[in-house]
Amino acid sequence: REFQQLENFAKKLDGIERLEKWDSSFYSEKLKQKLFNLDDEKLKPFFKLENVIKGVFKVAENLFGLQFEEVNDIEKYHDEVKTYKVYDNDKNFVSLFYADFHPRAGKRGGAWMTSFKSQWKRNEKNVRPHISNVCNFTPSTKSKPSLLTFNEVTTLFHEFGHGLHGMLANTTYPSLSGTSVFWDFVELPSQVLENWCYEKEALELFATHYETGETIPMELVKKIKESATFQEGMQTLRQLSFGLLDMSWHGTNPTDITNVKQHEDEVFKNTSLYPETPETCMSTAFSHIFQGGYSSGYYSYKWAEVLDADAFAYFKEKGIFNKEVATKFKDNVLSKGGTENPMVLYKRFRGSEPKVEALLERAGLL
Repeated sequence: REFQQLENFAKKLDGIERLEKWDSSFYSEKLKQKLFNLDDEKLKPFFKLENVIKGVFKVAENLFGLQFEEVNDIEKYHDEVKTYKVYDNDKNFVSLFYADFHPRAGKRGGAWMTSFKSQWKRNEKNVRPHISNVCNFTPSTKSKPSLLTFNEVTTLFHEFGHGLHGMLANTTYPSLSGTSVFWDFVELPSQVLENWCYEKEALELFATHYETGETIPMELVKKIKESATFQEGMQTLRQLSFGLLDMSWHGTNPTDITNVKQHEDEVFKNTSLYPETPETCMSTAFSHIFQGGYSSGYYSYKWAEVLDADAFAYFKEKGIFNKEVATKFKDNVLSKGGTENPMVLYKRFRGSEPKVEALLERAGLL
């Protein structure tokens, strides 16, 4: 249905008779603007970087009782890095946190979480971790502060979710601490935290206009939520097709495959929407599954969404800042690292195995 809508739109707008893969981004963006009239530039004034950082700290405080105290006496690798000591409500030291948020010469692009020092226990001493979040947000200028797109806001929350997984670790061995978990479980803490970016109760904590102090209007929040499910059916199908291709190479014996392109076409036949381009072959360029560590694990992107949607549905049911649910998440997921099977941990938190309905509902597919 979504593809049909996009085809009709392209035909009406520019007389496109046959929509090709290379047309998709252009017409999808045009259609999105028409349907939602949501311009990133209109949103950015509400997302001043300093406010978003305070906001994610406040979310962590409301959920897990964490306090972030900026300090200037810790050695760091660059002047731009901000350092924080993290404490719990009883003033116990939890972690060091390093925040490195702007691009510079020699720094690679993207966003990630790093653990400089893992948590572990020895001789009745609980050695606390040193955790870092790195991003590449546009820095402030003389006339304007650093303002984030909404996508960058969710990126910051995502990496901070990984950060919390590291900070709240509470295991005996460093090799099982924090994010040292099964590959298809590691994105749960990061992806679940992104959900708070779409909630009025959370946005009101930090989304204020940098000039006027006005809280982000709810009509904009409504548009953000509505646009989040735009073409989610097509996106889901695309993601599933990648997982199926990955499994076809790494989950079965490939010795009988003599024609890479033919094999790929066979795998994609149930998920393809666009006309096939004979000269292209995705397998030879799919570095994620051949050199990126995702061989037979690409499905974990979608599986993590199943987990995070189901987990957040529990928060929504009880209240997005419900202390009881947050404590169960901290005690059974964030603090446990890789010490137990992920499904055992998840069921202890949720009371049951994850159900796919929460994801389908959030994606607007039910």
